[in-house]
Amino acid sequence: MITLQRTIAAHPDRVWTLLTHLDAWPLWGPTVRRAEIDGEFVTGATGRVWPAVGPPLPFELTTVVPGRRWSWKVAGVPATTHAVEASGAGARLSMGIPVWAPAYAPVVALALRRIERLAQV
Repeated sequence: MITLQRTIAAHPDRVWTLLTHLDAWPLWGPTVRRAEIDGEFVTGATGRVWPAVGPPLPFELTTVVPGRRWSWKVAGVPATTHAVEASGAGARLSMGIPVWAPAYAPVVALALRRIERLAQV
């Protein structure tokens, strides 16, 4: 896993909300046009994500620890992990990508910056 992180001057709950409310994903995810979930945001939940280009892809939440971290598989392939923890007067946000996907690191870095901007509004 390759992990990128950013410390954000915002409450961890605010950051977690941005990470887990699917209507916010297109606001911070450069490769996401839309997403929907079949039920609650819990381990084992499934849904669809519309990438920037192409048809919707199925996803499954493989791990959800409320308020702390979540990971998923997209089209059956392990994808990013997302974690939030309190850090000083704010939150430390980290995202991990599989070691076989280093080219995705700039996309994740942009997502981290966008989440920081959205969390501080």
